[in-house]
Parts: sequence; C-alpha cells; structure tokens
Amino acid sequence: MITVENLRKAYGDFPAVVGSDFAVESGEVFGIVGPNGAGKTTTLKMLAGLVEPTAGTASVLGFDPEDPEMRRKLGFLPEESPLYEDMTPRSYLRFFADLYDVPRDVADERTSRVLDRLDLEYRDRRIGDMSKGMKRKVAIARSLVNDPDLLIYDEPASGLDPLTTNVVLDFVQELRDEDKTVVFSAHNLFHVESICDRVVIMNRGEIIARGTVPEIRAKHGETTYRVYTTVSLPQTETETGPDGERHVAVVDDMAAVESLRETAEAAGGRVADIRTDEASLEDIFLRLAADAPTKSTVEGGRGRS
Repeated sequence: MITVENLRKAYGDFPAVVGSDFAVESGEVFGIVGPNGAGKTTTLKMLAGLVEPTAGTASVLGFDPEDPEMRRKLGFLPEESPLYEDMTPRSYLRFFADLYDVPRDVADERTSRVLDRLDLEYRDRRIGDMSKGMKRKVAIARSLVNDPDLLIYDEPASGLDPLTTNVVLDFVQELRDEDKTVVFSAHNLFHVESICDRVVIMNRGEIIARGTVPEIRAKHGETTYRVYTTVSLPQTETETGPDGERHVAVVDDMAAVESLRETAEAAGGRVADIRTDEASLEDIFLRLAADAPTKSTVEGGRGRS
C-alpha cells in the first residue's frame, strides 16, 4: 500500500524529516506519532503529494505521490482543514463529489451514511455557524466522498471534546473493518495505542521506534509487578483502601516476586495478589525522547538544541 525508503525533507538548512523508512500494509491503521516538530505532518504531506521530498522515494498505492491518479484514490484530512463556511454540509460535500466525478445519487447516499455514523444532524445549516466538532465531521465526510482506498488523517480529533473524539476514533476503526487503510497521526498517544495496528515513533525528524504496540513495549518498555501481601515486610509500604490496609511492594521481575512470597510465608503471611504494570506508549516515548542522542544517527540530521 505504502513503501517509504530513505525519505527526507529539508527546508533550507533545517532537516524536517531525516531518512525515514517504513511500509504500510493494506487494511491496517498505521500510526505516526511524536511531539510538535517531530516531522509527522511533513511526512504525511509528502505521502499525500502536497510536499516534494528532498531525497528518497515513496510509493503510495503503486503511484508516485505526485501522480494525480493517486490523489483520486486518496482521502486526506489535514490538522487544519478550512471549509467553505457559506455552504451547508450537503452542498459542500456535493461540490467535492462533483470534483471527483461521483454521480449525485451515489454521492448523496455515501455522504448521508457517513454523516449518520458521525452523528451530524444539521446538514442544511451554514458551516460557518457550526461548532468545531461539527466542522471536523464535515471534513472527515469530505475525505470519503471519492470512496478512497487510503486515508491519511493528521490529528483527526484535534481540539475536539471527549465525546466527539470517541465518535471519530470509533469511526477510524470502522474504516479499517471496511478494508480501508488509514495512516493516522496524533499527539494523544493513548488514542494511538487504542486503535493503531502498528506505530512508528518520530522525534526530531527521525524514527526512533517502530512495530506493534506490544512489540514496542517488549523492546523499549519496562514491566513492573505490584505484589500485595497480608503482612507488613521491610520491602512493602502500607496502603489504605476500601477494604482496609494493604501491604504492597513494586518489583522488576518474577525472581523478586518469588522472594517476596517466601519472605511473607516466613513471616506468617502470604501473597494476596500480584498485578502487572506495563509501560504505556506515552511512557515509552518520553523515555526514548529523553535518551535520544545529541546528534542525529543519520547523516544530515538535526543536533539537539
């Protein structure tokens, strides 16, 4: 679906993207994450054919990203998506369907189905009089008027309230269930962790981790164990909960868990519960970003400022 090799983009002397390599498979939600300035949006714009790479190659749906035929098979949602505010959602979506030569009856059925799913009721209201969440739903519907095989969504839930955000994220998952491929960027790593099949983490223009979330967690995360005992031990702290006092120790491996079990039994108690705490994608990203080298590992990369 997408193949990227040594993709770079520089603005003057500033390298925005440094030597990216990744592939996106058909029918998956692929996340590109990182902080502001990581190179996410520049990467997405190169894939959408809106920004020309400085070096490297990208193949999107078997086409060069700048090929007009590729864009007819693509739905693109930028982070900032100005709409024609004097139009209504219905007239606006019909206008874009006409640009793609979609027959009117097909376009009306398609956009009505999408707007029903996104819970957008006011389809004949002036867009300029709508809330940000409503406008975002119209923009998402616009990305689907041509029934694309590939969707590139840059921060689709940016600035939305929690309820609207959940609607948008659920909708992205439904697109995958319809065998569409979604490349998805977001600052909120919990959202990415909950819906993406695979992820690349970018920082300062470079990919610093990649894989499924479990793979990234296994390679870069830290797993700890919270061990609850019925007796106080030198290794435990006392917590007060709804069921009274509990004694808990946090350890790094199962050998330490077994040691606590033996110590508790020797003290006349036992281990009452063991809970596993796995690092979140955000925890891993923060640690990787903090541990990043002061100079890029890729020639021409950015030094840390």
